Amino acid sequence: MKTFSLPCGKGIQRVHIQEEHVLYDLHGNAAAAVTDEGEAVRQALRHPVGSAPLREVIRPTDTVAIIVSDITRLVHTAQMLPVIVEELNGIGVADAQITVITAQGTHRAHTPAEDAVVCGPDMARRLRIVNHDSRSNTLAFAGTTSYGNDVYLNAEAVKADKVILTGAVSFHPMAGFGGGRKAVLPGIAGYETIMRNHALALTDFVGGGCNPQCETSLLEDNPLHGDMKEAAALLQPVFLINTVFTADGDLYEVVGGHWYDAWKKGCEDLLRIASVPIQEAADVTIGSAGGYPKDMNLYQSTKAHMNAVFATKPGGLMIFTLDCPDIKEPAIFTDWFFRSDMASFEADLRADFSIPAFVAFKTRCIIQSMKHVYIVTRPENFDIIRQSGQIPAATLQEAWDMAKQVLEQEGRIHYKVTIMSHAAATFPVLK
Repeated sequence: MKTFSLPCGKGIQRVHIQEEHVLYDLHGNAAAAVTDEGEAVRQALRHPVGSAPLREVIRPTDTVAIIVSDITRLVHTAQMLPVIVEELNGIGVADAQITVITAQGTHRAHTPAEDAVVCGPDMARRLRIVNHDSRSNTLAFAGTTSYGNDVYLNAEAVKADKVILTGAVSFHPMAGFGGGRKAVLPGIAGYETIMRNHALALTDFVGGGCNPQCETSLLEDNPLHGDMKEAAALLQPVFLINTVFTADGDLYEVVGGHWYDAWKKGCEDLLRIASVPIQEAADVTIGSAGGYPKDMNLYQSTKAHMNAVFATKPGGLMIFTLDCPDIKEPAIFTDWFFRSDMASFEADLRADFSIPAFVAFKTRCIIQSMKHVYIVTRPENFDIIRQSGQIPAATLQEAWDMAKQVLEQEGRIHYKVTIMSHAAATFPVLK
């Protein structure tokens, strides 16, 4: 018997499985963690990819907008920002010339306390912080992409002399990878611009469902990514700093330089350290989004579903440990997620596209492709989990016991189980 520990919120859930049934315990490939994060950021600023150093592209008289991720993506902004500001100060750019724009996309605004969590207390005190509002009537028109998307962006970013993008390179189930150009679209884009972009994740015909080109790790011929890239080019950022993490959440590297070239290097490095080849799919996959804050709500947690499905046989079983203290955020997601008639779901989604609705649709497609999906969560979430077509459980062992009963009833004696303790950040590749 072997014991596996999976993150759930700020705690741990454990399960005992007979070793002969364990197919894979998937983690990213071994990668040394950065030991001096501040120095790694400094080196990325001074020895960039595809760009002159930051000190050579910023003038002392410039106004500078730094775009940072919001509270749902704690990507070490609080560690990056002081080093970037220190470098800017060294150039001669005063704090008063710097504006931090939090890339909310369609998410809610931060509280002052959340600004301090994201940026760090000192930066939150020293710098002007603007929370992006995708529905603001002061957005600036930046141009139109070849995909026909009129790009409206945060006016503070457009009027700044220089724009710096920050964020983290990650796997993304529609855009291929997160980070980079996503700081612009959807990060600081208008609501309609964001919706038109994300609608590209559906096929051109009704009943076709999700566009197969808009999938994890795919960039070539991915229209969602292509549209994002063109939107970012319209803003003309002068520099990018992105973090790259291992599947276990350790900082692997900091990439800096040209807003696209440096990010692309981060994508290649992430694919190398976090994609894991597998020879066969499992009957059961047991996974976690990675604990807090990756499982703050069900909306963010579904990234675990979207990776774990690649490790699981069609008609198999999946179990996830998802604490979800803010399970109803955003409400539009949970409202769509309760729907089970997939034909009408897709028709309504095409008529009134939104990102939360699409994520709900894609996740429900995954759930319906499985025999059962079990969610280990807090008891107050049980009703919502049931409404989403999944089965709630109080502990991981309880969920596993229920899954074993199904396997026994179906006569699957030689079943195989794959463990993905950081499923949202681990990408299985079937060879």
